[in-house]
Amino acid sequence: MGTYRVAVLPGDGVGGDVLAAARRVLDAVGFKAEYQHGDIGWEFWKSEGNPLPDRTVQLLKSTDVCLFGAITSKPKEEAASELSPALRGKGYTYSSPIVGLRQLFDLHTNLRPCKAYPGNPLNLRDDIDLVVFRENTEDLYAGVEWHPIPDDVRQALRTHPRMKRFDDVANEDMAISLRLVTRKGCQRILRSAFEYAKKNGYKTVTVVEKANVLRETSGLMVREARAMASEYPGIELWETNIDAMCMWLVKNPQNYGVLVSTNLFGDIISDLAAQLVGGLGFAAAGNIGDSYAVFEPTHGSAPKYAGMNKVNPIATIQAARLMLDHLGERDKAERIERAIARIVAEGKARTYDMGGTTTTSGMADAVISVLD
Repeated sequence: MGTYRVAVLPGDGVGGDVLAAARRVLDAVGFKAEYQHGDIGWEFWKSEGNPLPDRTVQLLKSTDVCLFGAITSKPKEEAASELSPALRGKGYTYSSPIVGLRQLFDLHTNLRPCKAYPGNPLNLRDDIDLVVFRENTEDLYAGVEWHPIPDDVRQALRTHPRMKRFDDVANEDMAISLRLVTRKGCQRILRSAFEYAKKNGYKTVTVVEKANVLRETSGLMVREARAMASEYPGIELWETNIDAMCMWLVKNPQNYGVLVSTNLFGDIISDLAAQLVGGLGFAAAGNIGDSYAVFEPTHGSAPKYAGMNKVNPIATIQAARLMLDHLGERDKAERIERAIARIVAEGKARTYDMGGTTTTSGMADAVISVLD
């Protein structure tokens, strides 16, 4: 393709800093794009009552793909207190804009590579090469919650015998979140995981759930994994509970390849896996659907560092690399990864999280300087 249309959503805090660094690397590998800036984040929540304005949604619909920076999210009461006075008391409720994007565009697959680059002083060990596939639109993150509990919901829940012990708990003293897991959701994320393993030479896919306790929801994922595994005779299916998986990732992460899970458990293990290979300064994610995708670093907005040219941009450069791979620009993606590996191995450029003094733009300069 000639020139891509790329939506750029800096968001909050350091989002603009790291996206600027990533764009310079994309320019250096010859990626041709028309970038469209979009509004998202905390400032728009405060001033408009919507951190994901409709105009931004429409912008994304006119582009091929999106690069996203960082977002600030706060608890419900704190979010309400920071609204513009003119908007307070008018029924506005804060919800995460990145979760909103995932649901609006049905970005069902969250892809989180966690690979150790030798020479990184933050690595637990240098032979880790994990890829986490996290279902991205369902589970507790579907946002089906109540507090207090409506009477009709309470009556429906009473049909389950295990609700009896809560009969003396008042509606206002109870909060409920629905763990919503569908067969379609399970099948989509499992298919993505198995296909990735097949394409990239991984020998195992590990389904990470808690089916010994959450027998219906986690059980559905495990049953679908077993059924699908028969279609991939060269790949071994492993099954592990989420609590045990956390232990094994700390103890023997080198034994694992592709991990797949529902939304909440996938969120947990992907951040844990990221820390094994340098932390969130190195961790990128692709939010991928059938017709659109959003790529992002997985770190927060770090507002105290905004505009200081300080934070590590490698996660965002990796997000750009994932975007290139998704668009079929694999040669450019591989050039960026080789450059990152070389810079980390040389150890001359290290940002503050790595114990050095290299700036955000300085790290981008370093990566660009060794592109082949």
